[in-house]
Amino acid sequence: MVGIAMSSVDDYVIDVLMRDLVGHDRRPVSFLVYLWLAHEQRRGRAAVQVSYQGLAESIGLSKSSAQSAVSWLIRRKLLAVSKENVTATPRYTVLSPWRDSARRSQSRDHS
Repeated sequence: MVGIAMSSVDDYVIDVLMRDLVGHDRRPVSFLVYLWLAHEQRRGRAAVQVSYQGLAESIGLSKSSAQSAVSWLIRRKLLAVSKENVTATPRYTVLSPWRDSARRSQSRDHS
């Protein structure tokens, strides 16, 4: 029997974020981009360096859909982007604001 290993996905991502991005925002591609980038980041990278074309090909999207999804995720503060210079391939860092707010709340409770 062959076992399949799945990287763990934060419950919040499935229980809340999926409904928010897919249902409320009507941006299912943004959810797919978030999942793929989160998976890549969990592979041990601090940030994921990928072009729009590479991102699109990895997920099976058009380049313009990938660009739009990335823009939306940045706007929603679910993704941070950095570049070494204007023409460099972007480096994406997946953000988890629900974890940060839980940590802040715990630290206030323990103060």
